[in-house]
Amino acid sequence: MATRDFPIVGDSLALGYRFQRHWNQSMANAFFCGELGAGVFLAAFLYGSVIGMIVGVLITAILKTYFHLSHMGVPERSWRAILRPDRSWISRGAISIVFFTGAAILYIVLGRLGLLGWLGLADSAFGQGLLWLVQLVAVVFAMVVMVYHGFAIADSSSIAFWNTGLMPVSSFSYSFFSGLVVTMNLDPRAGAEAVGMMPPIHSAALIALVLTIIVLAAMLQAANRGAPGARKSLGLLLREGPYVKAFYGLVVLAGLVLPFVLLFAPSSRISDVLILVGVLAGYYTFRSLVFKVGLYDPIISFAPES
Repeated sequence: MATRDFPIVGDSLALGYRFQRHWNQSMANAFFCGELGAGVFLAAFLYGSVIGMIVGVLITAILKTYFHLSHMGVPERSWRAILRPDRSWISRGAISIVFFTGAAILYIVLGRLGLLGWLGLADSAFGQGLLWLVQLVAVVFAMVVMVYHGFAIADSSSIAFWNTGLMPVSSFSYSFFSGLVVTMNLDPRAGAEAVGMMPPIHSAALIALVLTIIVLAAMLQAANRGAPGARKSLGLLLREGPYVKAFYGLVVLAGLVLPFVLLFAPSSRISDVLILVGVLAGYYTFRSLVFKVGLYDPIISFAPES
């Protein structure tokens, strides 16, 4: 790898790092909406919130699809994205969204809105087996949607900042944390039907926040100790450039510090709304900045100086 400190260059022929521009803001929006919707569905499922599950499916199915199509030059050919699941995380993601959306809608309609009972199948072995199957598929593919964006960009070996196994972990932790926050605002009664041994939703949100902070810190530390391109991208976030204020102000203060403080305070509708606004602002900014600071490594590298 190069040992010289190359500059960041534009479209000239000069040797240096170049910003990636293929995945633009519309793709960042699509990734954000996909992860957020799946995270809301999973959190709402675990805490028995029907309105949360509906909102989660709609965010992923409508908003993510819209932003993906707006990014494509020929939207009518978008169906071809599902043809390469053996070699493309984008293809796997497109398939997972189809399965997630279909199974989630079936589960909500059959089990939570009462269609299974209306059909007289609620107490039958077939009805119970069908409901178990669709909820399993919905939950599994919701988790796939939550992480596949991270896997997709982590496969980009030419962009060192993205090329880390912590990228899908950060996608999952951020989306689940955001899903918990959205659910507790949509349905203050969430938790009465919590699956298994889930803690109260505010406690779960605090735990998810701490895990998100740890994952984010680990990802930044990995970049700091990684390739020169990763350190160059990290510098754009932490030290110099147009994104430093957004990172510290929105990602750190609004998205992590403010929710951490408020989750320790007595719960109220005002504090819950402030947590929601801060978390979504921080998460959206994080997802956008990851794309904006992505740098292609210089084409030419030099051996270390003796």
